[in-house]
Amino acid sequence: MAGVDFNDSFFERLGRSPEVTGLCVEKANRVAAAARASAPRDSNAYANSIRVEVVRRGRRNAALVIADSPIALLVESKTGNLARALNQVKKSG
Repeated sequence: MAGVDFNDSFFERLGRSPEVTGLCVEKANRVAAAARASAPRDSNAYANSIRVEVVRRGRRNAALVIADSPIALLVESKTGNLARALNQVKKSG
């Protein structure tokens, strides 16, 4: 935009701040809980592998919901469990 100077260091500090990171983790925990609740239950390995991890992405922190069971890719390809959990949390606010 013409005539607008953004303070990049401010936005970088904001994106990595404990408050913003906490909000991301809070939302990711809701998604993880919804995903665990709707996960298929053959052995519980998939549901038990769902976790939240904070990572640095460029100038900000992000909270990822990860399922790292050996069967996670198969479960996701057949059920879309994580995507459904994300949509459920998005719709509920």
